[in-house]
Amino acid sequence: MQAQAAASEDHARRLAAEEHAMDTILKLENISKSFPGVKALQGIHLEIARGEIHALLGENGAGKSTLMKILCGIYQPDEGAITLDGEPRHFANYHDAVAAGVGIVFQEFSLIPYLSAVENMFLGRELRNRFGLLERGRMRRAAAEIFGRLGVAIDLSVPIRELSVAQQQFVEIGKALSLDARVLILDEPTATLTPAEAAHLFTIMRELKQQGVAMIFISHHLEEIFEVCDRITVLRDGQYVGMTEVAQSDVSRLVQMMVGRRIESSFPPKPVPRADARIVLDVVRLQRFKDSPELSFTLREGEILGFAGLVGSGRTETALAVIGAERAHVKEIRVNGAAAKLADPADALRAGVGILPESRKTEGLITDFSIKQNISINNLGKYRSLRFFIDQRSEACATAEIMKRVGVKAPTMHTEVATLSGGNQQKVVIARWLNHHTNILIFDEPTRGIDVGAKAEIYLLMRELTARGYSIIMISSELPEIVGMCDRVAVFRQGRIEALLEGNAIEANAVMTYATAGSSGATHEHA
Repeated sequence: MQAQAAASEDHARRLAAEEHAMDTILKLENISKSFPGVKALQGIHLEIARGEIHALLGENGAGKSTLMKILCGIYQPDEGAITLDGEPRHFANYHDAVAAGVGIVFQEFSLIPYLSAVENMFLGRELRNRFGLLERGRMRRAAAEIFGRLGVAIDLSVPIRELSVAQQQFVEIGKALSLDARVLILDEPTATLTPAEAAHLFTIMRELKQQGVAMIFISHHLEEIFEVCDRITVLRDGQYVGMTEVAQSDVSRLVQMMVGRRIESSFPPKPVPRADARIVLDVVRLQRFKDSPELSFTLREGEILGFAGLVGSGRTETALAVIGAERAHVKEIRVNGAAAKLADPADALRAGVGILPESRKTEGLITDFSIKQNISINNLGKYRSLRFFIDQRSEACATAEIMKRVGVKAPTMHTEVATLSGGNQQKVVIARWLNHHTNILIFDEPTRGIDVGAKAEIYLLMRELTARGYSIIMISSELPEIVGMCDRVAVFRQGRIEALLEGNAIEANAVMTYATAGSSGATHEHA
């Protein structure tokens, strides 16, 4: 009886496997790729079923982007095969992949800001009549039909730059669908979206799934994987680790697959607050506009002060006003006990205040420059041997020491920053400000776009800095990060600081209550 049952189960498994194989739309087998001095991919396998949302996970530098560029024809593999709809395919370039039905929505948008959504969607493949004239009405109707299919409202007549970030994201998706994409790659699509916008994107993804579109979803937010994906393939150090069903996985297992070890706790222990910690930054009065709320707060030596709140609550704007990157109607600030003007970021730097901006690639780094150049660029004067010459040896020694101090992982200090992972790029920005002898650092979304392993390294580095006397303001949209890292938390709502929490009062429900409902919605326990 048991043997019969076992045989029946084995038969059912074979039937299920055959059914899945018949439904496979895309298969990548034994994909390998090398660059000079680097083995980027080795023996990678990836199999996607029709109408499946398949997560591709791995730390920064695991090979995800390289693999997707191979799938899109941007790179050519050294070894391996691509099969689409059961047929071997070779994509000589991006246009080959698009013609075969493979579309990608890159993390960095590829839209032209001065063109409309319709013009962006049909750029380079405009619809024309037999006389060669543009058929604008036909293109507009086609775009409207696609956005109707997505269930989003897009103003088709305005330039892209006038649309919200979420709307631009949906234009990118619509552009891919207008190319009849049957396999859609979504690279960090929620990185710049609010929770509500991300939820709408997931609804669209589920609808596309019902229409038979296969999707490869790349995200560092594991909770999103469990919410919307069916299966997961994990890469580590350019190698295939394994594939698993979402229903059979948990966060702990995925983290171990990605980093090769368990991360028991991402957050280092908080130090005991020092009663005698001096105030290094005292924002006595700050009013951004004539009719806006007036703010005040302090930052103590060796602490991490969190700025929490919803997107648009005024967190980043307040920090930028403090350092003079944005104008303020009223501003009274003291740094290390002395009145400080801080009329612009250069004043802030001279006072020892540095900022790690939210967009490290466009605002925090010159990605075409080397690590050494990025670290030294704000502080070349300290290496000047003669009036017009730089002491290269002194600069190199200082760069090597500070790279080691913050844990930058790279072949040499001459490595181009663009080739580094997100976590290492963030460490280069930190190294620059430490090299400039700042003692107050503002971290704006310090772990956005960074994998779980690199996040733990950044958290540990931040705590090491505060232990050495640095003071940090951390702006973050991630509640676990705010709760796990901050000694005190200023909760912003509608441009004002709604509450200042510390100690046991820093917990997720309290932060979210103040951020969404304000003091009137907070319970006595949270107050």
